[in-house]
Amino acid sequence: MVEILDTTLRDGTQGEGISLSVDDKVAIAKRLAAFGVHLIEGGWPGSNPKDAEFFQRMKGVDLGEAKLSAFGATRRKGLLPEEDPSVLALLEAETPVVVLFGKSWTLHVLEALETTLEENLRMIQDTVAFLARQGRRVVYDAEHFFDGYKEDPGYALATLEAAAQGGADTLVLCDTNGGTLPEEVYAITKAVVERFPHLRIGIHPHNDAELAVANALAAVRAGATHAQGTINGYGERCGNLNLTSFLPTLVFKYGIPAIPPERLKGLKELSHFVDERANQTPNRRAPYVGESAFAHKAGVHVSAVLKNPRTYEHIPPEWVGNSRRFLVSDVAGRSNLLAKLQELGVDLSKEEAKRLLDEVKALEYEGYAFEGAEASFYLLAHRLKGGSLPFSVEGFSVFVHGSGLDTAWAEATVRVRVGESLQHTAAESPSGPVSALDRAFRKAVLQFYPELSDVELTDYKVRILSGQESGTNSGVRVMIEMKRGEERFGTVGASENILEASLKALTDGYAYALLYPSLKEMVPRAG
Repeated sequence: MVEILDTTLRDGTQGEGISLSVDDKVAIAKRLAAFGVHLIEGGWPGSNPKDAEFFQRMKGVDLGEAKLSAFGATRRKGLLPEEDPSVLALLEAETPVVVLFGKSWTLHVLEALETTLEENLRMIQDTVAFLARQGRRVVYDAEHFFDGYKEDPGYALATLEAAAQGGADTLVLCDTNGGTLPEEVYAITKAVVERFPHLRIGIHPHNDAELAVANALAAVRAGATHAQGTINGYGERCGNLNLTSFLPTLVFKYGIPAIPPERLKGLKELSHFVDERANQTPNRRAPYVGESAFAHKAGVHVSAVLKNPRTYEHIPPEWVGNSRRFLVSDVAGRSNLLAKLQELGVDLSKEEAKRLLDEVKALEYEGYAFEGAEASFYLLAHRLKGGSLPFSVEGFSVFVHGSGLDTAWAEATVRVRVGESLQHTAAESPSGPVSALDRAFRKAVLQFYPELSDVELTDYKVRILSGQESGTNSGVRVMIEMKRGEERFGTVGASENILEASLKALTDGYAYALLYPSLKEMVPRAG
């Protein structure tokens, strides 16, 4: 069994661009507890008002089997623990567990703390003992332990001995600078495990050398039974141990229980929930939980996966709440198309599939890209089978007005045919011509399909295409993401004119929302 301490709410927030409100932290703590994390490090109550408020709020929150922990430092030199306000703040947080960090590296003791090696040992033992006497379980984080051990193993071990004498039940070895190699982590952790056979030994790695997961696994192999990390690897500099990668590897590859396997089916959902709360875009290429983790593009790969997924997947994606995806592109074969069409619920003959593949390749030569634009691909197949679109754009114009960049606004007009009705509408927007086009188009179609009011434009990207890449002298590709409820879908448009490309992508999005069978069926209404 490996005990998991999640420090997303504390160490994770030290990452660049990561900021969580008190409400965010409370919501994430509840999700972590439901997921099965054993210890949740909530923050440093003596360091800022936000963390103090968080711990106050959490006093009325039931975390089930999970335990909340407060984080803090050993007493300051020259003070008794009961005289140090930051130590007393740890007690005021009223958490059953306290994570206390202290110095292991002589460099830090002498130059950062500016105290003696002997005083540092007393600071560690005194503070741990004080907290333990107050009924707290003390997890001791040995900061810079590996660097300290490599420079002076005797002193580094003496700091652990001081924590153990004070009453800590868990000694955590921190690779704070993130530069220790896995073989070093294994050897040093093994030595510590042998030195303290009756205590739980933990690992807290950072990812500065892209080795946090490897180092955590090395520590576990050496006998560590406690690991600290963050969801999505948030953390200072290059981040902390990424629990979304470490946990499934630990459970499925090593067979070591940490989180029950059935709980790991919620891993992707948890990853995206934390990203959403932190206002971060999910990493598409993240192992296990990324959108690309089980995405297949090469035709040979897709053909093999359709026969047996084990040919190109190291675990079933469902184990971590992910799903298999087949990508459509100019390098795709017929297997890709057939798999994607089956996924979308479109039935094509072999001849139709060949024609569709030829059209995809021709369009990609012109600048289109259907990866991430599955809605446009669906409409392409729909038209190939003779299906019609619920509307057509017969013309548009855009004007930008203003006396300067700060006062510019856009006006767009569109002519849209819905059945026998031709709608000519106009709209304005201070946000630019694409926004004005979107507003004008929505005005035209919403009177026939009012349910489309729930469809939102959520992302807009433009790429300038070179003549060599796109097959034209110049042009642009516009990728748009839209959503309705929890469903998100992407579209693409390409043209030498950025507004024409944008309108193509926009209209594809609204058409897809009407036609795709998994969405609510809509019937046009007279305007």
